[in-house]
Amino acid sequence: MATSRGLKAGMIGARDTCEFHVAAVRALPDVELVGVVDLDARRAAAFGEKFGVKTFASLDELVAAGANVIHVLTPPSSHAKIAMAALDHGCHVLIEKPLTEDPEQGRQIAALAKQQGLTATVNHSLLYDPQVVRALAAVKSGALGQVVSVDILRGSEYPPFEGGPLPPHYRDAGYPFRDLGVHCLYLLQELLGPIEDVEASWRSLGGDPNLAFDEWRAMVRCQRGLGQFQLSWNVKPMQSQIIIHGTKAVLRVDLFAMFHGKRTSTPLPRAAERLVNAFTDSLQPLVDVPVGVWRFLRKEVQSYQGLRNLVADFYRRLAAGEPPPVSIEDAVKVVEWVEQVARAADAEHGARLAQFKLSDHVPFLVTGAAGLLGGATLRRLVADGHRVRAMVRRIPARPVPGVEYAIGNLGDPVAVDRAVKGVQTVIHAGAATKGGWPEHLGGTVVGTQNVIDACKQHGVKQLVHISSMSVIDWAGTAARGGTVDERAALEPRPGERGAYTRAKLEAEQLVVGAAAAGLPAVILRPGQIFGGGIQLLNGAVARRAGGRWLVLGDGKLELPLIYIDDVVDAIVAAVDRTLIKGEIIQLIDSTVLTQHDVLELAGGGAPAIRVPRALVFGLGKLSELPMGALGRSSPVALYRLQSALARLRWGAGKAELLLGWRPRVGVREGIRRELGAHAVGSESRSSSR
Repeated sequence: MATSRGLKAGMIGARDTCEFHVAAVRALPDVELVGVVDLDARRAAAFGEKFGVKTFASLDELVAAGANVIHVLTPPSSHAKIAMAALDHGCHVLIEKPLTEDPEQGRQIAALAKQQGLTATVNHSLLYDPQVVRALAAVKSGALGQVVSVDILRGSEYPPFEGGPLPPHYRDAGYPFRDLGVHCLYLLQELLGPIEDVEASWRSLGGDPNLAFDEWRAMVRCQRGLGQFQLSWNVKPMQSQIIIHGTKAVLRVDLFAMFHGKRTSTPLPRAAERLVNAFTDSLQPLVDVPVGVWRFLRKEVQSYQGLRNLVADFYRRLAAGEPPPVSIEDAVKVVEWVEQVARAADAEHGARLAQFKLSDHVPFLVTGAAGLLGGATLRRLVADGHRVRAMVRRIPARPVPGVEYAIGNLGDPVAVDRAVKGVQTVIHAGAATKGGWPEHLGGTVVGTQNVIDACKQHGVKQLVHISSMSVIDWAGTAARGGTVDERAALEPRPGERGAYTRAKLEAEQLVVGAAAAGLPAVILRPGQIFGGGIQLLNGAVARRAGGRWLVLGDGKLELPLIYIDDVVDAIVAAVDRTLIKGEIIQLIDSTVLTQHDVLELAGGGAPAIRVPRALVFGLGKLSELPMGALGRSSPVALYRLQSALARLRWGAGKAELLLGWRPRVGVREGIRRELGAHAVGSESRSSSR
């Protein structure tokens, strides 16, 4: 048997899947990895340093260095161009799925490969997944009888967007179907024969707010039966299951948990058959899952195992002069159906986007306008008769009449520049509120820098930046017996406070620096906002524990509360007074309520359990041990709890002096409005400062 000695691999595209292609090639003793090329030199350099791979500036350089097999790992729109260039250089090609976004280009690749006497194939890796291989063997053996239908359920999530040029999965509406639908279609084709028709539908439900459509379903008519599949960014926990329906048995394949469950037709009475099948269907996972875990721990099965297996078989076939694992002709047939759906989704989204026109000039832009504070600000400006532009990530289900919408992500500099162009005043309320550091980096830090850059570029007259009082050193201020106002020290350990605090602090410092350099800006730091959909009873007050409230501490912690309408009043006042010298203004109600007070007013009479501070801090310290062993920070680490439970005095600050602002609604009236009940009593302790 011939060996693969003399085959030398080169990678084009240093994106996510490149890591696994590199690992797959390195596992082959007779294949040499030459290096990687990427149009983004910094990304290529970072990849090369991380994985110990040589980097090259172009395909020409890669081939000159000896590469004779090229892995095309770029976005699908560029697959054909790169694959044909590699074939022209005399190289075999392995192309990531989907083959192309144009069936005709796929046929051109096939023709050129045949003309050059070279091999071209596509990474239909699911066909090589160990669980799928096992299922296909069961089908081939006749254990299921005749397969008449197949259901595929697939959940997913994309890597966090850390800012920069928008990745294709967020830029193109049809990308999710191209990315995952292709797997479903070629698997259905394998199980049920050639595809004859595909009917699909798609919606946006908010599972990933950056996706145009995050819920997809398709009905597929094949030569030998019917298939259907769901792609979801909403379903939790994520799943990846294949259910194969045959005339003798039904096979359930769980790709994430790595097990099979089978129900078989028997001569038993139906009731007995159901009982037997329930038992056997439950028993098999008890065997498969531990075996799968053991094989994973021994690295017999690894992440992207199907890809690794396909790459190995591809090189084995190359060395033996055998046909490739997946023919380009078969891949083209799948592309035709993928594109029928993806292009329809692209067209629908494009038509909807076209309805939202931006004028040349508009007085106000509100970022984060789909959020609760941003939305309240937007509605106030509209009610006051102003023309307003709103920047949101998703096309609004119910656009506010008279508002023009700029659709895009704050982390995308192009989208932000488009939103800011022609604006006089930017109210920057947009920020990440959940997720880890990557989400906060892209949505808050990079987003704020993009807003600053666009304001400079387009000569914006005023930037109103919404910061947070979480940027202040709560633990240190409490230890020093100080008062929290604009003079208080900033948080010295933001990473330990959490991603939100770290990002808000970095964003505020960016605005402070830009203002010092001449950007007309003002910074508002609201306290604990409630109302308008923002919950009053949150973790800072108490947590639900069955029918009781769980209070951390003795319940006497004073809370920096402020009603949402009063925050909007302050934003409007900052605009009216044209504050542009980088002023930092704290926003807090003069009425001071404790945790106990809030529970009395809004807790519904449920009893409260108070956990002593010493016990809370002890448990927090204890939580650091197992999390540290895993290389992660505890979400309830000691310093974070000490900050959250710091006994502080809240100063009124400069709001009245600089804004002429006092709370118009106030905390007690705000609570009454939120409860929608009679006015609360006046027994709560309050003080005016």
